[in-house]
Amino acid sequence: MNKPQAANQTYRLPPPLFNARCNACWFSAALVLLVVASFWSLDLQWAQFLSLEAAQSMGRFLAEFVPPDTAPEFLKKVALGTWETLAMSALGTLLAALAGLALALPASRLHEGDAAHGRTPTRLLLNALRSIPELVWAALLLISAGLGPFAGTLALALHTTGVLGRLFAEAIENAPPGPGDALRAQGVGNGRVFLYATLPQVLPQLMSYTLYRWENNIRAAAVLGVVGAGGLGQLLAFHMGLFHMGKTASILAAMLLLVAFVDAASHGSRRLLTR
Repeated sequence: MNKPQAANQTYRLPPPLFNARCNACWFSAALVLLVVASFWSLDLQWAQFLSLEAAQSMGRFLAEFVPPDTAPEFLKKVALGTWETLAMSALGTLLAALAGLALALPASRLHEGDAAHGRTPTRLLLNALRSIPELVWAALLLISAGLGPFAGTLALALHTTGVLGRLFAEAIENAPPGPGDALRAQGVGNGRVFLYATLPQVLPQLMSYTLYRWENNIRAAAVLGVVGAGGLGQLLAFHMGLFHMGKTASILAAMLLLVAFVDAASHGSRRLLTR
C-alpha cells in the first residue's frame, strides 16, 4: 500500500529570492547597486523641480507657444523643412542599409568552417561608426560638406551603417544552416549560397531592422538641424534662438506629425513583412 505524499513537497516550493550560486541573482544585485549609486552620485534637485515655483515657470513658458504661427508663408517653410527632414532620413537609411549589408558579410561567419579572417577588423570598424553619435558626425562633416542637408544625410548614413552592419551580421550568423549546407554539399560557392539560401531566410529580419532604424533616423534628422544640417531642426534652432515661440510651436507640431506618420508606416510595413 502506497503512503500518501505530502501536499507541500520540497521540490514544489518556490525557489529562494537569492541564491549564492545564481549568476542572474548576482547580476541583478549589481544592477540595483549601480542604480542606487547613480542616484547618490548625481546632484538631482528633485525638491526644486517639483516645487510650485518651477511649475509656474513652466506654465508661463508653455503659454507662450499659444497660438502657433499659421501664416501661409511660414507654413510653406515648415512644409519644405518637413520634406527635407524626411528625405534626409530616408536617403541616409537607404545608404546605411546598403553599406551595412556590404560590411555585414565580412563581419559574419557564413558557415561553421568559415575562417572569417575579416570578421574582427570589420566589426571594429562597425563599432567605431556607431560609437560616434549622429550629432558629432554632422558637426565633423559640416567642415567638408558645408551647411545643409548633405552633411546631415552623411551623418545619418555613417552612424546607421555601424548599427545596421552589426545587426545584419548577427542575423546572417544566426540563420538556419541547413539550406546552405545542402548547397555546399553540391559544390555551390559561397556567393550563390548566400543569395539562394541565407539571404531569403534573413531578408524579412533585415528589412525590419532597416525600417526600425528609419524611425530613429527621423528623430535624429530633426535634431541634426540644430548644428546647421538642414531640415526642421535648423528652423527650430533659428526661431527658438530668437524666442519666436509661436513659430517654434508650429515647427514642433510638424515634427510630431512627421514622427507619428513614419512610425505608423514603419510599423505597418514590419507587420506585413513578418506575416
